[in-house]
This record gives sequence, C-alpha cells and structure tokens, in this order.
Amino acid sequence: MNLKIKEFTPPLAQQFADLNLAWLEKFFKVEPHDKDVLYNCEEEIIAKGGKIFFAELDEEIVGTFALLKLDEQTLELTKMAVDEKLRGKKIGQFMLKYFQQYVKEHPEFEYVLYSSRQLENAIYLYRKFGFQEVELEKNAPYERADIKMIYRPNHL
Repeated sequence: MNLKIKEFTPPLAQQFADLNLAWLEKFFKVEPHDKDVLYNCEEEIIAKGGKIFFAELDEEIVGTFALLKLDEQTLELTKMAVDEKLRGKKIGQFMLKYFQQYVKEHPEFEYVLYSSRQLENAIYLYRKFGFQEVELEKNAPYERADIKMIYRPNHL
C-alpha cells in the first residue's frame, strides 16, 4: 500500500470530523468534548500547540489522529480513526509507527491516551506499540473512557 502521512491543513478539517464521527456514532455516543474538538479542531488542537495528522492512500484520506496538548508536559494521542471500509489493512499500525517517530523527535513530552476496553483491537495495538496502562483519574475527559495508557519516550 502506498501510505503516507500528511499534516493538517484547513481543507482537511471536515475529513477529520467525519472519520471520527463515523466510529464514535457506531460504538459510542458523541460527547460534548468530542464535538468541541471535532467541529473546532483548529482552535481546540492546532492553536493550542497540538497536531493533527492524516494517513493518505493514493491521494485519499483514509485515517487520522491528533495530538492534543493537555499542558506543557503532556500530549494526548486522540481522535485516531480509520475509514471503516479499510479497517484491518494495518493503517492504524502505520499511524502508530509515525507517532513513535514523532515521539523520538519530541521526547520532552509525556504521551497519554484514553480509550475503552470495549475496543479490544485498539487496546491490543496500543500495548503492542508500547503504551502501558496507568490509573484512570476520576474526572477523565470522556464518559466512555475506562482505561488510560501512557507512552514514555525514555522507554523506547
């Protein structure tokens, strides 16, 4: 597959929202925090020092993920989604490999993610790529979150 990573540009904002809404609506409900981030991604992610990336296959956007800046030391790997018709094609792994490269270039941050144990394949993939489970705080940013994982650059 001819996959490559593309960084966010304003024309891609709708695709970022659409890819994420598709899986959220299928497995969960779209929470207010999701709506804020998805419909205002430039203000909520980019302007606050975060990043949005896209997986592109033959000039078509097929996946996405974001790094949301939580504070000066922490980035949240969030809003990772793959086009449903292309799931199982290792696009998620491709994006996580890119994430690992990004971490090597930005070791000053701690990287966290929130997920749901219901997403068994995703949890398996996160563990495979070196994420470790840590205690989930009581006021997690998502109602659906029942697991928090951390990726520490010094564990590479």
